[in-house]
Amino acid sequence: MPLRVAVQMDPLEKISISGDSTFAIMLKGQELGHTIDYYAPEDLSWAEGRLWTMGYPVTVQQVEGDHYRFGEPRILDLHRDVDVVLMRQDPPFDLGYITATHLLERIQGETLVVNDPASVRDAPEKLWVLDFAHFMPPTAITRSLGLARKFLAEHGEIVIKPLHGFAGGSVFRIGGDGRNLASLMELFNRTYREPHVLQKFLPEIAAGDKRIVLVDGEVAGAVNRVPGEGEIRSNLAVGGKAAKTELTDEEQEICAVLGPECRRRRLLFVGIDVIGGRWLTEINVTSPTGIVAIDKFNGTDTPGLIWDAIERRLSRKE
Repeated sequence: MPLRVAVQMDPLEKISISGDSTFAIMLKGQELGHTIDYYAPEDLSWAEGRLWTMGYPVTVQQVEGDHYRFGEPRILDLHRDVDVVLMRQDPPFDLGYITATHLLERIQGETLVVNDPASVRDAPEKLWVLDFAHFMPPTAITRSLGLARKFLAEHGEIVIKPLHGFAGGSVFRIGGDGRNLASLMELFNRTYREPHVLQKFLPEIAAGDKRIVLVDGEVAGAVNRVPGEGEIRSNLAVGGKAAKTELTDEEQEICAVLGPECRRRRLLFVGIDVIGGRWLTEINVTSPTGIVAIDKFNGTDTPGLIWDAIERRLSRKE
């Protein structure tokens, strides 16, 4: 059925259409006959008991540098003028992001928001995963240099990264000699108000970090992201290379446990990260990526699965 869709995302002119998951979802939605409006999260306004935005009717095409066209802008009542809002802007997961979740939560009774804004707010990538600690590598969340030194002494080599970082930014490996640990903790403590993530370094990262996508709690596919030479970061945004992959038995077990929780929290599109075929490191719910590479290797249609799941959710609301 044709849907009226509003997409909350980063500026369209800045995306790389060759691998952008949101763009792939928009292309598929357009193919299915849905009408799509673009808006930026900072354009949200609450007035007269309703949530409004300035929307731009948009058409998209797979042409680099000429990949979108805007129609005349129009004021949208997100309660009444659209069927579904796709919350797809990238982190940082800051107060602006959190405020958008609070505003979008107010339309949930009339308009479907994907992913559910309250669940997105309550499930930061590197914190919700602690609910499944038995699948994780040894991990600490702290601002304490003393605890960091103790953690390093226990595990030999560690990784330190921002709690709300994204796309592989500011991830550092600390060797057993502890060189630069104090300086990095000092720098992180000055830069961030929240604590930081320390994890045991996993040598298996050399073979890749697997992104597994769940759509409405079911596995849609996976892609292995292999770090570039001299790197420990495998994110495609920082030079990692995508490779075809299959799920291990341990990864299938992780997905079987996470799937029902994703459905319960109304998290329709989720990306999880697994190292070494068994170590769960993150659960990405804010703006998951990876579906373009997955579909390229597997000949699948993950955007189609996402739209099918959206239609099922809408039909249950009627």
